[in-house]
Amino acid sequence: MTQSRLTGSRIRERRLFLGQKQSALAAAVGISAAYLNLIEHNRRRAGGELLQDIARELNTDPRSLSEGAEATLLGALREAGQRMPEMAPELHRSEDLAGRFPGWSALVAAQHQRIRELEQLVEALSDRLTHDPELAASLHEVISAVTAIRSTVGILTGDGDIDPEWQGRFMSNMRDEGRRLSSAAQGLVQYLDAGADRDMAPVVPGEELAAFLDQRDHHLVELEGLDNATPEQISASIDTLVAKVGGVETTSAKDVVRQHFQQYAEDAVAMPLSAFQTARKETTGDPSQLAVVFHQPLSAVMRRLAFVPAGDDRQAVGLVSCDGSGTFLIRKPLPGFALPRFGAACSYWPLYQSLSRPGHPLRAVVELPGPTPRRFLCQAICLPREALRFDLPPVLEAFMMIEPLEDTRFSDLDGPVLPVGSSCRVCPRSGCAARREASLLSADSE
Repeated sequence: MTQSRLTGSRIRERRLFLGQKQSALAAAVGISAAYLNLIEHNRRRAGGELLQDIARELNTDPRSLSEGAEATLLGALREAGQRMPEMAPELHRSEDLAGRFPGWSALVAAQHQRIRELEQLVEALSDRLTHDPELAASLHEVISAVTAIRSTVGILTGDGDIDPEWQGRFMSNMRDEGRRLSSAAQGLVQYLDAGADRDMAPVVPGEELAAFLDQRDHHLVELEGLDNATPEQISASIDTLVAKVGGVETTSAKDVVRQHFQQYAEDAVAMPLSAFQTARKETTGDPSQLAVVFHQPLSAVMRRLAFVPAGDDRQAVGLVSCDGSGTFLIRKPLPGFALPRFGAACSYWPLYQSLSRPGHPLRAVVELPGPTPRRFLCQAICLPREALRFDLPPVLEAFMMIEPLEDTRFSDLDGPVLPVGSSCRVCPRSGCAARREASLLSADSE
């Protein structure tokens, strides 16, 4: 079996560690020193019987020479090279780079990973800056203190004499405003530090619920197995679970949490976990087929698919829902498919397209930008939240289920791929007709 070129670097490291000369090792395995030199510099491959002989002479296991973390390193190098294709990096020589300069290669890979983490942080902080009322108040406090200090400094350094008494008052005011600025800035830094990761502190009633659900991957075991329970028992189970959600103090927050738990319990009763997982495997997770099996609307099936464990042979499912205003009601992220925290997502998402076509299921393969663009299958449906009435317009809710396209059951999908983003503020696509504002990640924003 052909081995990775990085095997040569391991052979060289092991030989030098043992203090063995290159010519001696070459003679022992029956090859020339020149050929062994090419192997050690990753210009020839060593495999099969030759690798066995080299490992024997170096008193080590052949697997220690042929296996390792190079696959991850090479993948990171290729992704780093694809980040700036205009630089025309030699992607086909990434193995040579990793083999000959492992330290520099590790540095490039680490920097690439750091850039990705910073992009995610920029996205989260941008979303928070736009919608977070507490952050807006903190910034207003800082700006007010800075403005007051600048005004005082302008008076003290201006032309003309100032009465000593008034000068003392101005200095006292500037000292007080300086303390106020220091306190506000410290609080702002602490607030941003607390939210400088993907698990940001809650800022609105629904956020306490979102944080609680994220910790449990949206699966509520306490509300499973209630298909034979009475309404009173179900209500008691919901009340017990509501008490476990930390930070929920106000009546409005508790109503939001209880409403979600009630919907979860209704879905669990209509589609019991064991029967649902069996049907999910038989239908390969097709929501339309599951809707027929359980006689449930597509929206309920999508919630169930996203909220119960996917199983060892399945990938996770993401879900997002919104009302007619575009406000997110359900938000279960999926790795690789970023969901804005407060809405204002890409208008090309099938989620929003379905709002104009109530009752009509939509399916599309979408591609998110990045050094290595990733594709997902998005299935969306928009349905009324309650019974239709003649005296009021319908209250609609749209659902979009998100699945990785790497799943083999999607290999036969044809049709165009829809280029989408997360939100305009962090989307690097240029020339997009749906763009609402300049991107932080694009040169066009300068």
